[in-house]
Amino acid sequence: MQRSIFTLAIILVFSLMGMTQINIPAAPDGFDVAREGIRKGKIEIVSYESKTVGVKRNARVYTPPGFTKRKKYPVLYLLHGIGGDENEWYNGGVPHIIFDNLIAAGKMEPMIVVMPNGRAMANDRAEGNIFDREKVEAFATFEKDLLNDLIPFIEKKYPAIKNREQRAIAGLSMGGGQSLNFGLGNLNQFAWVGGFSSAPNTKAPEELVPDTRKAAEQLKLLYISCGDKDNLINFSRRTSQYLVNNRVPHIYRVIPDGQHDFKVWKDDLYQYVQMLFKPVSIPAWELRATSDNAPLIRATEDFRPSSTNQPGREFPKVNSQGRVRVEIAAPDANYVQLDIGGVKYDLTKGENGLWTGESAPQDVGFHYYQLNIDGASVPDPGSMMFFGACRWGSGIDVPAPDDDIFALKNVPHGHVHEVLFPSGSTNTSRKAYIYTPPGYQQETSKRYPVLYLQHGYCENETSWPNQGRANLIMDNLIAEGKAKPFIIVMTYGMTNEIQRGGLRNFDIKPFQTVLIDELIPYVDANFRTIANQENRAMAGLSMGAFETRLITLNRPDVFSYYGLFSGGAYNPEDLKEHKKLKLVFLSSGSKERPEAILTAKTNLADAGINAVSYVSEGTAHEFHTWRRSLHQMAQLLFK
Repeated sequence: MQRSIFTLAIILVFSLMGMTQINIPAAPDGFDVAREGIRKGKIEIVSYESKTVGVKRNARVYTPPGFTKRKKYPVLYLLHGIGGDENEWYNGGVPHIIFDNLIAAGKMEPMIVVMPNGRAMANDRAEGNIFDREKVEAFATFEKDLLNDLIPFIEKKYPAIKNREQRAIAGLSMGGGQSLNFGLGNLNQFAWVGGFSSAPNTKAPEELVPDTRKAAEQLKLLYISCGDKDNLINFSRRTSQYLVNNRVPHIYRVIPDGQHDFKVWKDDLYQYVQMLFKPVSIPAWELRATSDNAPLIRATEDFRPSSTNQPGREFPKVNSQGRVRVEIAAPDANYVQLDIGGVKYDLTKGENGLWTGESAPQDVGFHYYQLNIDGASVPDPGSMMFFGACRWGSGIDVPAPDDDIFALKNVPHGHVHEVLFPSGSTNTSRKAYIYTPPGYQQETSKRYPVLYLQHGYCENETSWPNQGRANLIMDNLIAEGKAKPFIIVMTYGMTNEIQRGGLRNFDIKPFQTVLIDELIPYVDANFRTIANQENRAMAGLSMGAFETRLITLNRPDVFSYYGLFSGGAYNPEDLKEHKKLKLVFLSSGSKERPEAILTAKTNLADAGINAVSYVSEGTAHEFHTWRRSLHQMAQLLFK
């Protein structure tokens, strides 16, 4: 990929723990207003024969000021949204005015811009039900129409440069999804790709860019942008985070106060076209070239001991790229591996019998891991022990930009009590951890609301206090005045042990009995609670969210606040009889396909239910997603 200083002096803001986000000032006033005294380009409507559709189809084509067939030009294909056609950009975005002004200012390469109809069907008008299945599928069909019919027509009729390095594609909303799908899926055709507020038709990142090395080599520019107030932003986020994790240079731009409208898209067009067909500098990663000029990542040597290490232990370590480095003395071993994130990494044996090695970059947040020594999986003696993945074992925190939410600070702290409560239904005493907020011991006349907070599958009652840092999250929120003080109760959520793959046989009723008939009465009798439905909440992560959903549906009389972290959603029909319901909180990581919770939140809100959705940027099905979720939900409870 060619790299030199870009004339706009773009400054990249890059963090390996976050997005490759770029800070570009908004377009200046008057950028989209026709200027007097400058040469103007021309927009015309052309018709081409579409063998794909079987009819003639229309497109608008912009040719720049001074256009002549004696000169060859690069080409940008500019796509519209689901409710538009070949006229949408012209009517709503005045691209010809933007282009004329930029070319007159010497900020844009003269180019041909083609604005086609991206709905490839015989009747391609934006009329009737634009979400009809046939019409939506026609947007995918346009890929064949574009490549086989439209591009050959344009390159025959106009003096276009016929190679990928001089061909770009971009679009808004549905057209943004098309541009990413078609551009990244056909790198032999396009070297410049832009998605503005890309819609749900955008393919999943792993399908969009399966060969990340090839993409890094062949792309001249990948520009992804969305307004921060746009409900579709998560599609752009997840794509950018995947590209960050796989070291594909790109620009990710979030427009402050940006909605899903032409104010955003005109600004994006103004920025994007200035970058096209000229050298662009994207210094987001330290790169070195091999003999074939393929960019590779240089691992930085800023490793530091992990915050989850045993006291005084130097290893494991983690660096700014999220790589985990381990070391263990095993002089008689034949092979040793680091097992993290579902991948095993071979370690190298040194002369002193120390085995060392490191992982690929991991997502920010908490990860379970283990060492494999001659086939035996064992904990890392340098790490503290955590219960998760159905075992006591090692864990490590890869630093995140927002670790401050659970940092140990000089603020008043609450207490985490370990209690045993009698359970007649299971004929035993069961364990729970109970957090009481700062001041609980001193203000002996004050009573508090209660959140019952459940762990995930193959975890236990220690998971939220240890991995989740629930007490520190609450201490900090209370100190900042962002959360009302309340009690948190964390207990083991299984009464019948489940083998892997056996969740379909899980019966919620035994645990429901423990929680509703035994634990809640114990807590109300032994702690100063406000013992009524209005001051009681239940939430959980993953399996705990599954349990939360089942219990709140079975017993709508017990809780008024429901929280599902990475564990399904509610339908409005489910909650018709929940008369005292005050809040439904739904969350997931951006890498967990959050579309379902966003849709569920909208449906619940449309039904008059107070529903909030939250997507944890750059995380998957793991504890940093859930720490963030608790941090968000806690600020909404009991207010």
